[in-house]
Amino acid sequence: MIYRFRVIFDNDTEDDIFRDIEIRETDSLEDLHNAITQSFGFDGLQMASFYISNEEWDQGEEISMFDVSEGNSSVRLMADTPLNNAVSETQTKLIYVYDFMSMWTFLVELAEIVEETEGADYPNLMFVHGQIPETAPEKMFEAENFDDDFKDEFDEDDDLNLDDYDNLDFDENWN
Repeated sequence: MIYRFRVIFDNDTEDDIFRDIEIRETDSLEDLHNAITQSFGFDGLQMASFYISNEEWDQGEEISMFDVSEGNSSVRLMADTPLNNAVSETQTKLIYVYDFMSMWTFLVELAEIVEETEGADYPNLMFVHGQIPETAPEKMFEAENFDDDFKDEFDEDDDLNLDDYDNLDFDENWN
């Protein structure tokens, strides 16, 4: 079977920028990663991850390019994860982040599952709409009630003086 994905650049402008990609259901997420980077004109040399997502586009389990967990936990890897193991008719959404320094973010949605066309090459870039900007837009991360949550924690009336090094309550030779 062939999975048809719409990959939408998650920007805060009114410009729609997306790519429609066909790929075999048995291809890996690494194959989809390569198709996405090529279709948007990236060199593909930066770190990237997919995240399983729900209907509200909440970020779930990470599926990474490389295992950087240092043995603390098992991490699913793109190369070892077939598409049909990450998405299905009931689980259709992924978030894709490319280049963690720039945070290029894409919403990836399984739009359709179709029969393979004999003689067709896959992955196949079906449709291109809009051009990606030269630099990633800045992401604004907001925390609700941040000031209220930490106001008591860091009250200006505290007697804490960072210049008074000798009276700080910690062991400077802890390691």
